[in-house]
Amino acid sequence: MAVVVVESPAKAKTINKYLGSDYTVLASFGHVRDLPPKDGSVDTDNDFEMKWEVASDSKKHMKAITDALADDDTLILATDPDREGEAISWHLQEALEKKLKGKNVSRVTFNAITKSAILEAMKHPRQVDAPLVQAYLARRALDYLVGFNLSPVLWRKLPGAKSAGRVQSVCLRLIVEREMEIEAFKAREYWSVAAKLLTPRGQEFEARLAVLGGKKLEKYDLANETAAEMAVQAVSSRDLSVTSVEAKPASRNPYPPFMTSTLQQEASRKFGMGAKAAMSAAQRLYEAGHITYMRTDGIDMAPEAVTAAREAIKDKFGAKYVPDSPRIYKNKAKNAQEAHECIRPTEMAKSPDQLKLADDQFKLYDLIWKRTIASQMEAARFERTTVLIGSDDKQVELRATGSVVTFDGFLKVYDQGRDDDEGEDANRLPQIAQGEALSPAKASFEEAFTKAKGDEDAVIEADGGALRRCPAAIIDGHGAVLGAQHFTQPPPRYTEATLVKRMEELGIGRPSTYASIVTTIQDRGYVRKDKNRLIPEDTGRLVTAFLSNYFKRYVEYDFTADLEDQLDDISAGDRDYKEVLARFWRDFSAALAETSELRITEVLDKIDEVLGPHIYPPRPDGSDPRVCPLCGKGQLHLKTARSGGAFIGCGNYPECRYTRPLSAPDGDDDLQALDGKVLGYDDDQPITLRVGRFGPYVQKGEPTEDVPKPPRASLPKGWKPEEIDLEKALMLLSLPREIGPHPEDGELVEASIGRYGPYVKHGRVYANIPDVDEVFTIGMNRAVEVLAQKAAKGGRGAAATPIKELGEHPDGGPVQVMPGRYGPYVKWGKVNATLPSGIEPEAVTMEEALPLIAVKAAKKGGAKKKAAPKKAAAKKPAAKKPAAKKTAAKKPAAKKAPTKKAAEKDE
Repeated sequence: MAVVVVESPAKAKTINKYLGSDYTVLASFGHVRDLPPKDGSVDTDNDFEMKWEVASDSKKHMKAITDALADDDTLILATDPDREGEAISWHLQEALEKKLKGKNVSRVTFNAITKSAILEAMKHPRQVDAPLVQAYLARRALDYLVGFNLSPVLWRKLPGAKSAGRVQSVCLRLIVEREMEIEAFKAREYWSVAAKLLTPRGQEFEARLAVLGGKKLEKYDLANETAAEMAVQAVSSRDLSVTSVEAKPASRNPYPPFMTSTLQQEASRKFGMGAKAAMSAAQRLYEAGHITYMRTDGIDMAPEAVTAAREAIKDKFGAKYVPDSPRIYKNKAKNAQEAHECIRPTEMAKSPDQLKLADDQFKLYDLIWKRTIASQMEAARFERTTVLIGSDDKQVELRATGSVVTFDGFLKVYDQGRDDDEGEDANRLPQIAQGEALSPAKASFEEAFTKAKGDEDAVIEADGGALRRCPAAIIDGHGAVLGAQHFTQPPPRYTEATLVKRMEELGIGRPSTYASIVTTIQDRGYVRKDKNRLIPEDTGRLVTAFLSNYFKRYVEYDFTADLEDQLDDISAGDRDYKEVLARFWRDFSAALAETSELRITEVLDKIDEVLGPHIYPPRPDGSDPRVCPLCGKGQLHLKTARSGGAFIGCGNYPECRYTRPLSAPDGDDDLQALDGKVLGYDDDQPITLRVGRFGPYVQKGEPTEDVPKPPRASLPKGWKPEEIDLEKALMLLSLPREIGPHPEDGELVEASIGRYGPYVKHGRVYANIPDVDEVFTIGMNRAVEVLAQKAAKGGRGAAATPIKELGEHPDGGPVQVMPGRYGPYVKWGKVNATLPSGIEPEAVTMEEALPLIAVKAAKKGGAKKKAAPKKAAAKKPAAKKPAAKKTAAKKPAAKKAPTKKAAEKDE
């Protein structure tokens, strides 16, 4: 039988159904070799020779393949149809080189795991694509050279930094620069004026002021309340009529089918699904044969798929939804070798409700199916109407726009989500005719005005009562004309969707890398995700500032995009990959050498200077933003802690202990003004309120040589620093609070506040309580109840109660019968021996327990015996050798592993 190798057991299982008994289908479980994480894995002095190492987990899978080849001369490499898939095939061929002598080795690819696609691929075998492999080698070598050489520089020069990467650092820069844009943003005030009007038939609609005083209004022309008031007065004091009605037909074409980046973006918009989660669900759909390959830059669709889509549209929605000719989408991929077909269902007729899928897979398949079907449907048709309303003196003109869908077309199935408000006007206008007089729709804006003013006392009537004003709105006497205050908004933080979109626009990364890049910067602690928005952490800011100053070229967008283009040229066979590596390494190694003499203080001073405008914003009083607000003498400086966190501290330390976070919250100066406030005295020691870089806390006394760290207690969540008094401070400093001995065992029960909130503690059992204030009032009855609930749930730290105590083991230590998740067992030290079925745990004796413990301990190599004699310990090495041989002898059983376990390819 021919041996077919794919990446995962799920894929192997699906393919095996189609190929039948003439083939043995095995899984490699992703890459079988990688560069070992040590110096010299890419030898820059020896023509970039790369030293590969077979992963320990991969050896059993490799053996399964070689064992299968013992009885067959044909190996078919059927890994994924992209650069990574080609690389896995190449690694397999290289690693099995000695075993493949005289064997027939070929490579096949298919874009979908369907019977027809697989059988067709088997008819067209080829050899491993050398240029595509070389592009992989170049990319892998570049990532290694940057990561392995730049990361140690970060560790030495920037405490707390974890790693840097060729693309991840550029991606991080995007997020940090967006945050800096937001922080530097200055809101600009402007006003708009709208009127609610009635047609002669009593139908209401809204129009916005577009011309005032005969001049077209631009966005910022109504710059303040005075200008807005004049505009509201001008509109409300004039008779208005319809001067123009213009209706134009318009149409909207459907979106192209998905490629990797657009699928990730839409999954994020519609489901809040991260790039990694989306690709994981897509991988499972592909391996099950439901969709085509999910890593692609292509948007074209196979002719037979187009035909099937058009037939499905006709069957489900009718002939009027099928365009006269098929829609053809032009491929956008820069690299034709990776420009596979779009991501689409393998069977167009299979709607989502016909498949039994897990929730995340169902959502994604539903999305892919709808987008694919919609891409071949008729355009949506609209009628866009623009109505102009003016006064007889031409001084005032208002505009109303709306659109009516006359044929839904592809919108019947699918409409793309939006990252942010795109200002699309879909209002439907009533019947309006030119020349008709319009009247104010009285009181129609009252609700909007009430919402804007909030407090009724804030309303001010203009002279004569014609207008009413509040700080954010102006309304006329009829309640039909409203002037509303607005402020420009900063650019929004990136979501995973908008970040992937921006990376794609800049040409940074490729389909197989987007998910891993976005995941890595979060895993490194450089970026956090909050309400689906990506926010840089302080460490991420420092890393970006460091790289932008000392390795500027390597975090430039154009440089990174150009390098991606060079890698594409390699895969197309148009460049030599070692020349690309040599050119990169020559300049990069020089940049590394320039940082060798840098001192940490020098680096921090430079970053402090670069980030200065953002971390020391101008003060309202015009004073020096770097002067310490607490002592008024010291200069503020950037500092780093051993933990890697960054903060701003006073240079007059230790006399002044002012600190604040790097990204200081609004009102920080107000909070710092409370730092050092004396709340009172206890035992002649001052009780003070302090503000540290981790937040406010109370402290008793001052540091001395004998007591360098006086008693402190952080303010719990919800306690406002300005409301803290001596009584509350002493309550916090008295924690933990003793409640009393537990009624069952007499062990002390305590209440306190920890990292995860308020809790009660009994022995090893910690049980959270909902209210901070309850820490100071909780009694024994309530504490016992909370602890019992936690123990019943088996929460972390909850110690199980023994069923029976058997006494002391001959070698020392108690022997107990314990309840377990999978049944009762005997426990001695770290040895847990399951009780055989049929034995009642309450009836077990020490004589019955000891043999069970001995058997279990022997299986563990005797390592668990507490009082084992030295002689026995000396024999351990000899005891291990037969065990190792025994394990090795059993390895052929690993051939079954590919059908049992799934593993995703590491991108």
